[in-house]
Amino acid sequence: MDDAGEQKFVAETFEEYFRARRDAVRRTAYLLCGDWHHADDHAQAAFVALHRHWRRIRDRGALDAWMRRTLVRAVVDESRRPWRRERATAEPADTGVPARADTVATRHVLVDGLRAVPPRQRAVLVLRFLDGLDVAATAAALGCTEGTVKSQTAHGLAALRTVLGDSLDDLRTTGSG
Repeated sequence: MDDAGEQKFVAETFEEYFRARRDAVRRTAYLLCGDWHHADDHAQAAFVALHRHWRRIRDRGALDAWMRRTLVRAVVDESRRPWRRERATAEPADTGVPARADTVATRHVLVDGLRAVPPRQRAVLVLRFLDGLDVAATAAALGCTEGTVKSQTAHGLAALRTVLGDSLDDLRTTGSG
């Protein structure tokens, strides 16, 4: 394959991956940071980083894990910057996704609760329970041990329970219906 053919192939394969995964990456970013505008920024940064490394990534089956790790690092790093500390607002974020009223209420309660959980614990909770990763895959995505994932999960769930209080019962009622 000549250089022009290879460049076209690289562009096509990246575009195919981008189109297939952009919504999922954006959703994960939103769950990690709780703000759609920041989520767009984080998702874009992760895709830009992926594009820079695209030719060097040999295991295409590991792309999702690579993206999750890049995304989590970006969100956690950003949350440490003093000018980006989260501020509570009276208005819930507009998700741009129409849904039933009880689903919207549940989503807002959960996202508001996640915003109050420390960033690393939030990352573990999102990857484990919302992205459906097991302990090993979460550890790989975060670059830590499985024991760390387990302890961060326990601490994160405790923090979430504390923050949600009575709202936790509302989530259980809505989720079981």
